[in-house]
Amino acid sequence: MTLSKNIKIGREVIRIEADAVSKLEKHVDKKFDKAVELIFKCKGRVVVTGMGKSGLISQKIASTLASTGTPALFVHPGEAMHGDLGMVTKRDIVLAISNSGETHEIVQLLPAFSRLGIKVVALVGVKESSIASMADAAIDISVEREACTFDLVPTASTTATMAMGDALAIALLEKRGFQREDFALLHPSGSLGKKLLLTVKEIMHTGDELPMVTVTADVKSTLLEVSEKRLGITIVMTNDGKLAGIITDGDLRRAFEKDNKILDRTADSIMTLNPKRITEDTLAIHALEIMEEHSITSLFVFKDEKSDGKPDGIVHIHDILKSGVM
Repeated sequence: MTLSKNIKIGREVIRIEADAVSKLEKHVDKKFDKAVELIFKCKGRVVVTGMGKSGLISQKIASTLASTGTPALFVHPGEAMHGDLGMVTKRDIVLAISNSGETHEIVQLLPAFSRLGIKVVALVGVKESSIASMADAAIDISVEREACTFDLVPTASTTATMAMGDALAIALLEKRGFQREDFALLHPSGSLGKKLLLTVKEIMHTGDELPMVTVTADVKSTLLEVSEKRLGITIVMTNDGKLAGIITDGDLRRAFEKDNKILDRTADSIMTLNPKRITEDTLAIHALEIMEEHSITSLFVFKDEKSDGKPDGIVHIHDILKSGVM
């Protein structure tokens, strides 16, 4: 099959950028190691700075660092020269990004960091450059060529810069012993955060929302309670306030199929004993696993796993799915 020019160009760009990232591996050397150690020992934040396309990549790197346990922020070098330098403290470290290594705004800015006693790590595309010479650790991010026809548009170089930023972030993540739980704390609204943090207490039905009948209630009133509370189940309590069992809409349906006089019977004649239960600190994702294991749609929730009284809540499978855990 003859490939169109568009396909050929697209594939060539991908090949050039992939090759640039592949060759970047050899630049992860002693200078990279020094940079990781400097950032790790920093008591403040990583202040990432860069101009133009490097500035956009700098924002992404700052975001990746911050979300993986290394506090970081982006500061525009031009704005820093006009007051935003006040955002930087003596406890911070600077990560300066420049493909040329001669970005005017950063070259002007570095002496100010030096006067404050702030260490500088640089990602530069030219090892013998002004920024590299002023940095405490300079990592080589040079590429053989850009992916554009004229070898001008930042393409392979920005891809390489982002890859090196990721390498720094993950090396620091490992060095800090950053865990899934730590990641979840920084991403509370994401699905991973919810899987590791969201408990059934936060989403369960409580108080007047709980459907409940006694063992002596007739099936008609039981049916009305299940229908009114719209959870597909009801709690069944003894007359002295202890948990007796559970009745689901499935139990009611099967009872009606077997006995056309079912309305005259009492709740205890159709209830299921020993309903599945969990404590309120159970993770929602674990509650979902229990439901799937036992092919049920609801669980009784208690503050104390030894309680034999009224459940403190009910969690339904729809509550978990709506929470965004899955």
